Parts: sequence; structure tokens; C-alpha cells
Amino acid sequence: MATTNPVPLGRREFIKATVLAGGGWLLAIPLGAAATHRGPHRAAHPAAAAASLTAYIRITASGEITLIMPKVEMGQGTFTSLPMLLAEELEVGLDQIRTEQSPADPAVYGFDGDQSTGGSTSVMLCWLPLRTAGATARTMLIGAAAALWRVEPGSCTAARGEVIHAASGRRKSYGALATAAARLPVPTSVALKEPKDFRLIGRTQRRLDSPSKTDGTARFGIDVRLPGLRYGAIARSPVEGGRVLGLDRTAAKAIVGVHQIVAEEDFVAVIATNSWSAMRGLEALGVKWGSGPNATVQQSQIVADLEAAVARDGAIANRVGDAEQALAAAATVHEAIYHQPFLAHATMEPMNATVYWHEGICEVWAGTQAPDRAVAKLGALGLLPAQIRIHNQLIGGGFGRRLEVDGIEFAARVARHVDAPVQLLWRREEDVQHDRFRPYYVDRLRATLDEHGALAAWTHTIAGSSVMVSWDGKPLKDGVDDDAVEGSKNMIYTVPNLTVRFVQQEPTGVTTSWWRGVGPTRSIFVVESFIDELAHAAGQDPIAYRRSLLSLPRAIAVLDLAAEKSAWGSALKAGRGRGVAVQSAFGSFLAQVVEVEVDAEGAVHVLKVTCALDCGQTVNPDTIRAQLEGGVVFGLSAILAGEITIANGRVEQSNYNDYPIVRLGDAPLIDTHLVSNTESPGGVGETGTACVGAALCNAIFAASGKRIRTLPVSRGMKLADAGASSRSS
Repeated sequence: MATTNPVPLGRREFIKATVLAGGGWLLAIPLGAAATHRGPHRAAHPAAAAASLTAYIRITASGEITLIMPKVEMGQGTFTSLPMLLAEELEVGLDQIRTEQSPADPAVYGFDGDQSTGGSTSVMLCWLPLRTAGATARTMLIGAAAALWRVEPGSCTAARGEVIHAASGRRKSYGALATAAARLPVPTSVALKEPKDFRLIGRTQRRLDSPSKTDGTARFGIDVRLPGLRYGAIARSPVEGGRVLGLDRTAAKAIVGVHQIVAEEDFVAVIATNSWSAMRGLEALGVKWGSGPNATVQQSQIVADLEAAVARDGAIANRVGDAEQALAAAATVHEAIYHQPFLAHATMEPMNATVYWHEGICEVWAGTQAPDRAVAKLGALGLLPAQIRIHNQLIGGGFGRRLEVDGIEFAARVARHVDAPVQLLWRREEDVQHDRFRPYYVDRLRATLDEHGALAAWTHTIAGSSVMVSWDGKPLKDGVDDDAVEGSKNMIYTVPNLTVRFVQQEPTGVTTSWWRGVGPTRSIFVVESFIDELAHAAGQDPIAYRRSLLSLPRAIAVLDLAAEKSAWGSALKAGRGRGVAVQSAFGSFLAQVVEVEVDAEGAVHVLKVTCALDCGQTVNPDTIRAQLEGGVVFGLSAILAGEITIANGRVEQSNYNDYPIVRLGDAPLIDTHLVSNTESPGGVGETGTACVGAALCNAIFAASGKRIRTLPVSRGMKLADAGASSRSS
């Protein structure tokens, strides 16, 4: 078997092989790299030096193989792709590996103390470490068999969970060898397979969670059922920071099934024998709220504050050459201001958590992207980590919403008043109105072109909330939010004079946080839209113009592939247009071409999205396509009509009727093409969401001549009709 160069394991104090009680072994091996940036999605490439994150692979005497998962499953296929990495090098079938969710223990399973799942990093981070773990276990198992048979390890092979000595015809199962293998010294280096020898990686594998999700046996947080379980419905002030002034307990308790009313200053909850009774009881409470100081907050003022902020200098995120001087000397300066709204997550599974607070122990059953964060936050209720037990469940849509643990916090606050386990469910209206929103951003860009139409200078100022500060409570280093400027400060085009700045402007009375696609989503929309404007100003084809500014071969390759597969340049019917966007984000390269039709009434119909993705070495190709398609639809939902607006301190949207998502009948054809290579894997789940907005709006311009600089499209089209969409100088 051909192999790569040996991988040194290093830091051997973290590599342990332990004999299990009753036989078998537990292999603990460093799994990842220390984070280089703050936040749940900013981990270093896995080729970096290993830190204390530890994978546990358990092989019992009966031959059962279990991977204790360091990442959660929320639809992205992690519970299949990560076992594939282990199975490939361990020489077992994917069907021979069980998965078990890791406990909340960031010292063992956390990247730089952060155990969250986000930012499309799961495969990227685990690519080398999990393969190394499998190769280490295989090497030790072969060593145990060779010692038993008194032959050279090199004369033995492994397949389907057995070590085989072909010369003598002997074979031994991993289970039978596990205890002996655990007693061997851990090797100082192991060899990994060459890509040409992969059996599983790069070939479509059936997802391990498909059967249970198909037959309904899969258990999400909302499906948890415990003996004696009671159900709770919660309400909070419609204005952030509001307080309870009064409620009608008698009316609520008159509802059949209502068991208890729990009220604290900032929430009320009704506990009942079923969820319907709990929701009816909540309505009967007739809660009166004191709105507090945020009752006068208006969307118009939030936007005005951001527009004022983007005119300030801000903190420098990146500077190359002297863009300001070049712009001052230019005969023509192109300028535009872009607006992107607050966005909700609108996950299919509303926020929920089941908590049983008993005998000094707080047990939690919930789907969370950040189990360690839940433990830390529950400490504010007077609990020690040893008193908290997190039982993580499958997640029915995360998108960054379940990086925040407010649903668990409120459930625990309710449960401490209840003498039984209680499942607290947020109604859809409560979920939307008390989401942690993607920030509203205002971007100001200025650029000038040389005599050939190439970029000579570019400045970009971003004003918005800092999700980094809200995440960890620490002030920004040098005043720059690394998430907000990602994709802007390091854009893929060559510019001799560049300045990128960030201005932190926190909205009054609105809580912000992560959203699917994080920083690149907001940056790619702005950068790729403005590049399209400059191509138009230069009188050049949008793809040819981008190609002239690109120097990265992988970016050029996906752009060319998207152009080819979308039939770029071919004739279209009147009212139709194509738009393009290209990005380097999440360790992957993606180009998209969107084809739209704008009808006589100005309605936008998305007909087709062509995607060309280079995510390095593919692991499970069908899952990659599914993630890319899902990301596109999620992004289209937000770009076309998604926005959260504030009036009198209140979120005006409440459910899918006024925060719409793309329905099946409106979903476009999505044509996906994967570039095959052996580069280390990049992320996938958020790539489509980040790229599609600019391609869509560029297509609208091609079809109608209307430039969308204010999102969502439903609002931007009205501004374009009124001649106000440019917001430019």
C-alpha cells in the first residue's frame, strides 16, 4: 500500500492507549490545532501544531469500534464524514464504526478551549488528526498480531477489522487483538495513505443517520421524552430589556392541564402536562409588560447611526500601498454604499431544551452547537461544572443560532422551580422575535481604475455590530472585528492600493450573533457586487474582468468552470440575465452563476444556479452537493425577502408568513460541479450561502438594469424603481 510521508505524532504526553475493563482498549490521540482567531469558526488549518483536543477511539473485546465525536450533527453529515476519515486509515468498513457524542469537556474536545461546531470547519479540522488516529490504531493492532504470530509487522495487512498474515493464512479480529495492542508503545510516527489508495474518501457513502431520519426514530432535542416530563411555554418582553408588570395566574390555571406558573422579572412560563395546554395557558396569562428604555428604538435611527458610522475613519484591518492618495489624484472615483439587514435564523426546529434540576444536579437534553458554552453560562445560576450534565441531541437546523445557549439558560431558570423534568419550547413567534440576529451592516466602497480598466485603488469601510465582542465579551484587538472583515480585508483580487476599515457600531436594543456564512456572507455580497459595478464601468464582460484581476489558479479554475457549465455569454430571452460571483472562503473556492427573470411587474424569479466548487479533497461527494444546494437555498431566502425590522423597540416579524423562506415551488435548478484534486479539504456548508447573493443581484442588473445595493431584493427593487438604490456619491 502506497503511503504519504510519515506523520509525526508529537506531544506524546497526550497519546495514550488504555486497557478497558473487561478487555479492549481506548486510544486517546491529539485531534486538532489551536485556534488562531476568536470565535467558534476560526480554527487554524489542521496541518498546524497539535493542541490538547483529543479523539477517543474505543475498540472492545467483541470488536465494536466507537468514535467519540468532537463535533455535533446538525444536518451537515458530520456523523458520516468524520467516521469515514477514521475508517479509511483503520481499514474497516464505515458500517463497522459507531458514533457517540462527546461530553461537554472543552479541555479534551475543545479547540483552544472552544468546543463549538461552526464555520464549516469540522472536516477541515479533523482531516489529518482523525486519519492519523486511524493509522495509529491500525499500526498498533498489526503490531500486536505480529508479536503474537512472531512475524514481521510488514508481512501483515489489515482489512475489514482484521489483521491478516497472508503467508500463513492466519487472521485475527481487532477485538481479539485490542487488549494486547493497548499495551504496546504508541508509535512516534505513522504513514497515511496516498489519495489514489482511498477506498472510502472521495466516494459517495450512504449517510449513517439516513435510516433513523427517514423512519422517524432519530431523536432531536424537541423529541426528548423523560418519565414524568412536563411541558413549558415561555414568553419574554417584546422589547429587549422589558420586565413583567402583571399577569392573571387564575385564568391560566383554569386551563385544563396547566400545572404551574413560573415568573421572574424578565420572563413568564406556563408548565403543563402537554405543550398545547402550556401554550393556551400562556395566552390566558394576559401578561402586561414594562417596556423599559428600549421602547423608543426605531429601525430608521439604527440605520442612520450606521450610515453616520461608515463615514468615520474606523480601525484599519488591512492596508496596501496608499489608496487614499490614489483616489485623491484620480479623475474618476466610483463609490457605492451597501445595506444588509438584520437576519433571523428561522430554524426548522424551534429553540427548546429539556432540563431536570434535581438533587443538586442540572441535567440538560438539547441540541446545541456549543455544549461547553452551555456549561459556562449555567455557572451563572450557581452551578459548578460537576453539577451540569449536557446530553446533546441531533439538531434540526443550527445555522449559528445554536451557538448561543439562551434557550438552555431559560429552560434551566424555569426548571429550578419545577419538581420534575420540564421541556421548554419557544413558539415560532417567540423564536423569531427573540433570536440573536445577524447584524445590520452598512458598507462604503470607493475605487478608481487605470487606463486599462484595472483596479488602481480600493477603499472599503464596514460599519456594524461586533459578533466577536458579543461572543466572548472581550474588546476588539486594534478595533477590528476579524469576522466582519473576513472576505473584505483579504479579497481575492489584486489591487496595488487597498485600505479596509471597520467601525464598531452596536445597535440599541438588538442582540446580534453568528449567522450561517458568518463574515464572508456579508463581505462577499459587497465585494462581488462592487466588482461587477466596476466591470460595467470599464465596459468589460463580468467574468473576463474578474479573470483579469485574479492570480489564484484555483479561483480562476472554478470561475472558468462555472462560465462553461452555465453557458455564459449565450443568448437569453428578454427580461432574463446572468450574474456571477467568485469567492475564496472557508478554505474552499467557489464560483456561481445565477440566471434570473425579472417580469414586467418587477418580480424576480430565480431560474438556475450553477456552482463550481473546489473544496480540495472531497470526502463524501453527495453530502458536499447537498450542503452546497442547501446553502444556496438558505442564502436565497435571506437575499430575496429576509429582513428583521424594529419598530418601537419591537421586532416586527413573527413567523414564516412575514419572514419567508424559499419554498419548494420557487427553488431554482441547482447545477453543481466539483473540482477534483488532492488539496486538504476546505469547508462546504456555508460556501453557497456566502456567494449566491452577489451572483443573484448581478443577474438582476443584467436582466433589468436595476442595481441592488440594499437587501433584501424585495426592498432593493423598490429603491431602484424610486431611483434611490445606489445610495452613492
